[in-house]
Amino acid sequence: MPEAAIQSIDVSAYSIPTDAPESDGTIEWNATGLVVVKISGAGASGTGYSYADKSAAGIVKNSLEPVLLRRDVFDIPALWLSMLQAVRNIGRTGIASMAIAAADIALWDLKARLLQLPLVSLLGRVRERIPIYGSGGFTSYSEKTLCGQLAGWADSGIRMVKMKIGREPARDPERVRAVRDALPPGVELFVDANGAYMRRQARRMAEAFADSDVRWYEEPVSSDDLEGLRWLRDHCPPAMAIAAGEYGPDLHYFRRMLEAGAVDYLMPDVTRCAGISGYLEIAALARAFDTPVSSHCAPNLSVHVGCALSIQRHLEYFHDHARIEQRLFEGALRPNDGCLAPDLTRPGLGLEFKYQDAARHAV
Repeated sequence: MPEAAIQSIDVSAYSIPTDAPESDGTIEWNATGLVVVKISGAGASGTGYSYADKSAAGIVKNSLEPVLLRRDVFDIPALWLSMLQAVRNIGRTGIASMAIAAADIALWDLKARLLQLPLVSLLGRVRERIPIYGSGGFTSYSEKTLCGQLAGWADSGIRMVKMKIGREPARDPERVRAVRDALPPGVELFVDANGAYMRRQARRMAEAFADSDVRWYEEPVSSDDLEGLRWLRDHCPPAMAIAAGEYGPDLHYFRRMLEAGAVDYLMPDVTRCAGISGYLEIAALARAFDTPVSSHCAPNLSVHVGCALSIQRHLEYFHDHARIEQRLFEGALRPNDGCLAPDLTRPGLGLEFKYQDAARHAV
């Protein structure tokens, strides 16, 4: 048996209520799923997690644990490939990719802890901190709540903020103007339609949003409509970047998006694209296409890979996930001057999950 053999794997699932009803251009929700994986070996433990449905926990226990136990934690590439093979017959994408992400992140955390290094140092830093954009602005919010949330982030030093659009298209230009008027000068405004518009409708909206100096247009049409995204890149105002990719599970998904010339920014999600191992592959592909990366959600996970990649521009400081991480993880980072910076005094991810505090949300 290897000296640093994986000895045990624990998995738990939670459903954490939002602080208010939330919606975007296409769905509504009132809780966020969280699956936490703890992998132990060689006298240490590593923690990973994914914002996933509880069914991901079953995949970790039934499909991934058998191919990980008693293996060497330092062989993460081999372990990752074994996990990909283990889910072949149940489907590599979707919930299986999110289950792999939680386990893969735990493996990286454990490896860094065994080496007594912060994860960003194990990966290799290119920057000390990375800019964030405050993200929320749900379509379920009143105009007062919407403006207050985004202006509050701006007042705290965050220089980019994002709001949801698409549920009531006729009201979207008005809502965007209200936010622009509430923001101090110099703060960039992003919008996210979550694929709610049709192509020509999305272009008309882009012209209206340009009057409010919107710089980022996320999923104006479905992220599966690569031709439509490319058409919008060619026809939207030149200062407005087209972004998509948050649902991408693997390298092939992102390669098709890049080959289509569909986006100005790729948006991989470390909890959906099979973890840190998957994210690093996607970032290398983005580098080959000279397309910058902005990570989707999970800020306390994204900060480590974000500070290790020259192709990364910023990351999403998503309201729901930032709130959960602050409440349930000791060591969760707080923004400073519009950036997040890994804590170099703590090994691994620098996080400790508060199992006792989370117990009431267990499912």
